[in-house]
Amino acid sequence: MDVSGLLASTAKGRNTDVIKEIPLVVDAGLLAVFDSNDIDEESYRENPEEYLQSTARDGVQALINTLFSLPIQKSEDGPLARLPPIELALPRAKPLPKQKSLTKWEQFAKARGIQKTVRDRRVWDEERQEWVQRWGKNGKNKELEEQWATEVPANASDDYDPIKEARDKRKARVAKNEKQRLGNLARAQGTTPSKEQRKQELRGQALQTKISTASMGKFDRKLEGEPKLRGIKRKFDPNEGDIQAEKSASLALISKLERDGSAPSSKKTKRDNESGTKDNVLNVRKAIRHVTKGKGATAMAPKFSKGGGKKGRTTSGKGKR
Repeated sequence: MDVSGLLASTAKGRNTDVIKEIPLVVDAGLLAVFDSNDIDEESYRENPEEYLQSTARDGVQALINTLFSLPIQKSEDGPLARLPPIELALPRAKPLPKQKSLTKWEQFAKARGIQKTVRDRRVWDEERQEWVQRWGKNGKNKELEEQWATEVPANASDDYDPIKEARDKRKARVAKNEKQRLGNLARAQGTTPSKEQRKQELRGQALQTKISTASMGKFDRKLEGEPKLRGIKRKFDPNEGDIQAEKSASLALISKLERDGSAPSSKKTKRDNESGTKDNVLNVRKAIRHVTKGKGATAMAPKFSKGGGKKGRTTSGKGKR
């Protein structure tokens, strides 16, 4: 944007005071100016570019006038103006971040007054005489795994592997740190169950495991103070019982099968009933399929018609005398 015309007009002695019908609102803390005056439609239609430049010039001039009225502080870069606090509260795009909860170690350190010290990422290696990484590739924590000679304990087994043992210890430390980190996150979110809740959960899992056996935990060894199992248990009839009761139960089952066969509820049941009689409990189609091993009734015809009976049998060779 060419502002040479504005600079020339200012150089001729244009007034630096900005006079408007509605005074401009200047927020020096935000370095912003707000103009609530209505747009002059005639001036805007006549020359929009000149009108916008004039409006912008008035706003910048009002801001500069306010900055020059502020207290000045000297610095190495020159005089600086001390900005006042922000007057206009602008809305945030996102809510304020919640205060981060302390970990177990941070709580312990705070209670004991232990100051946090940040360890450097690089440490000095006396053998190499150089700075090396504390972690990561070629890190100091892998020194025992990569050295060419390792001392073996006197009571070590024949298959003792010092490199594998050092690697397992390092991975165990990493797994422990990860477990503690996840525990801190769960504790911060408030999802960590209490000790009583955890006890109830373990007790429920133990009872569920007991009733998963065939005896429903009846013959399992009970622990000290273990509560008695409650719930529905399976009940088995005795091998020797009342004959009349067993007969009545069998007749009731047969009558139920007859009722189900008299009112078929599917096409398959209807087809099976059509092949036999309605009063017949035996499923004829299923019986034929079982005898012929799935070949059907046509497979039985050659079997019975091949011989034709005793009269139709012929013998070769000499007959009996």
